[in-house]
Amino acid sequence: MRSPRYALAIRSAIPFVVVASLVLSSSAGFAAPRVLWASSISFTNAVASSPVAGGGYPVPDGSNAPVPGTCGPLQLNSNRSESWIAVKPGTEDLVGSSKFFIDKWSTFYNFHLGSYTIRNGTTVANNQVQGYECTTLGGSQDMTINGNDIVPPSWTNNTDPNVAFDTQGRVYQTTLPFQAYWTNLHPDGAIMLSYSDDMGQHWITGNGAQPLEQAPNASSFQYGHVEDKQWIAVNAIQGHPNQDHVYAMWSVFNKDTTKIRIAVSRDRGLTFSKAVTITSPSQTSPSNTYVYPSIDAAGDLYVAFVSFPRPTIATTTTIYVTKSTDDGVTFGPFVPVARAGVQPDGILPNTTFRDGIVENFAASPTYPGHLYVTWENWDGAQEDVMFSQSKNGGATWSTPTIVNDNVDTKGATDQFQPSVAAGPSGAVAVAFYDRRATCPKDASVLPQDVGRSNFCIDVTLQAYKDAGSGAVPVGGNVRITNYTWDPMNPDQHVDGIGQMACAAHRDPCTTNAFIGDYFGLAISRGNIYALFVSTHYPSSITADEGGPVYYQQQVLATVPRSAFGSTY
Repeated sequence: MRSPRYALAIRSAIPFVVVASLVLSSSAGFAAPRVLWASSISFTNAVASSPVAGGGYPVPDGSNAPVPGTCGPLQLNSNRSESWIAVKPGTEDLVGSSKFFIDKWSTFYNFHLGSYTIRNGTTVANNQVQGYECTTLGGSQDMTINGNDIVPPSWTNNTDPNVAFDTQGRVYQTTLPFQAYWTNLHPDGAIMLSYSDDMGQHWITGNGAQPLEQAPNASSFQYGHVEDKQWIAVNAIQGHPNQDHVYAMWSVFNKDTTKIRIAVSRDRGLTFSKAVTITSPSQTSPSNTYVYPSIDAAGDLYVAFVSFPRPTIATTTTIYVTKSTDDGVTFGPFVPVARAGVQPDGILPNTTFRDGIVENFAASPTYPGHLYVTWENWDGAQEDVMFSQSKNGGATWSTPTIVNDNVDTKGATDQFQPSVAAGPSGAVAVAFYDRRATCPKDASVLPQDVGRSNFCIDVTLQAYKDAGSGAVPVGGNVRITNYTWDPMNPDQHVDGIGQMACAAHRDPCTTNAFIGDYFGLAISRGNIYALFVSTHYPSSITADEGGPVYYQQQVLATVPRSAFGSTY
């Protein structure tokens, strides 16, 4: 972890192994009784991830960090956690992105970004995002170290997936390449941007291959000017004066403050404006992060973020939304949406994986000024998913409501890491990780976890429809995972190395297991799509203990909008 829970500072990666693109319908045998979800709909699950060749730094025996000069070709065939997804406007084609962990070294927090090309709802390709490590940088084999810069640098890691399309089919993501910060390498990292014109199969580094902002030539051990938590939004409103303008945003962490920065491209990612700060501690709190920009139907830019009181560890935070009507040059008042309870240590009960980002945000592409925020709220004993909306451009917000409708019979269960999406014709959806089902007896569930409650995970979806008067629920919660999965897998070893995805760069990973800080959700004209983690599906890698390694894999859920009725 780069910083305390409120910063959730970072860098996760994930390659995982997939043996096939398995498609399963909701009529398949479920691991948990559907009575736990009062409503049901038709959907499919498909494993989106598959083994690919890539590159990066191995972690040699006896070390928990990359060694200069050792970057080279490696298989991306292990854990993949944390993801985002975007729909190409007017189509059922998507691009996803996630962390691809490097070969067998997941437990050392060793990863790069990768992408998924999904045409008509079917995954056709996985690949590493090019331009950040030695195999795609024209032969640069070393990292920047001891103050001697290599241009371009061969970064040890690249992280924090996020993707968005413009109106011409170009897809963008703001990237966070960094050096293995726990080894005091230099420079710490940079904020950069990549774009693709072929649905994510090949990526070009934007802004003339230069950082939008680069950290000073220092490691994060000094905890000064550390970039993190970046995101992207694109104005995809046809005919708008700012059509295809790209907004990159991120947080800069210092010892006592965290400020949000923005850079804007008005030439489709070729160049960016000089980054500027948009938040002020006098208007919010000292630490502002988890930034989510989004564009509404009028082409206005909105930004949601969470503000933490620093330097103390927070138990409550405030979610703010602000608005720009002048292409990201100036922003209006910072309006509080709600307060959210958070866990000081960031670890959910029973398991050891760290919890994720507090909130998620979307603006309506149908109705100007209609905005939707979802967040997780810790009440001291369990976590719920909350929802609030604005119909007047963020000036006022509705009273928060609980999204999850579970009735727990064996003690409280947690619902967490929500995502919200808004699509054509007023469709809105919230999806979240859900622990209402007990762990099933299944080969992918560890024997000691079978039957445990508030432990294993599903993904739950709640549909909403905004017909102009605000979003209202359509039915109840529905389950969109065919199988309940165990977050404490992979518990196996390969060549003596533990395979758990870990945010603590250690083996064994006894704390800070990592399932990602968020997952992807998007809505097209025909479907709702979610891209999320599961450890249910066996990989093609054989564990030291025998049998397959149950790596974290990315699963694509496709939910027809027609399942919620003809008006949805």
